[in-house]
Amino acid sequence: MATTADFKNGLCIEFNNELWTIVEFQHVKPGKGPAFVRTRIRNLKTGRVLENTFTAGVKIELARVERRPYQFLYKEGDNTYTFMHNETYEQLEIQGELINNTGLLKEGQTVEIMYHTDTDTPLSCELPPFVDLEVTYTEPGVKGDTATNAAKRAIVETGAEVFVPLFIETGEKIKVDTRTNKYSERVK
Repeated sequence: MATTADFKNGLCIEFNNELWTIVEFQHVKPGKGPAFVRTRIRNLKTGRVLENTFTAGVKIELARVERRPYQFLYKEGDNTYTFMHNETYEQLEIQGELINNTGLLKEGQTVEIMYHTDTDTPLSCELPPFVDLEVTYTEPGVKGDTATNAAKRAIVETGAEVFVPLFIETGEKIKVDTRTNKYSERVK
């Protein structure tokens, strides 16, 4: 058991008989009335985000989770992804709904799969915060169009579409933020 004082981003809790992870939280102490904690929590099974308010000091049941390193091997069919554990070499197939951004997942990439330790079932698959991808197609930038923060569409090697600045050309490697699906910087 834990209390609201133990809240931190990424903490997994059991709430309404389901597993949730804390996306963000804020302790609030109003001038009148008791303190409370305003949170945004994400359901690990459905991915739904819920805003909830907890009274300060209330007991919360923690969920025991474990993060395990896996390597992405290949995609099978429309929605089945095969991974290999980095230490035991056992293979695991999971559905695309458990992966936070399937469009930026490329073969050989290392990911973390979160397991519920009580039932030993996979809950979610998280890509690293940034991935390096090669631009396979983009329109050429027009000289003189840089007065504003203009962006153009680019297709990367995984087939995903990312908006990039006008100076990025086909064949260049870029760093993409997997949480927002946005261009971060050029890779040298």
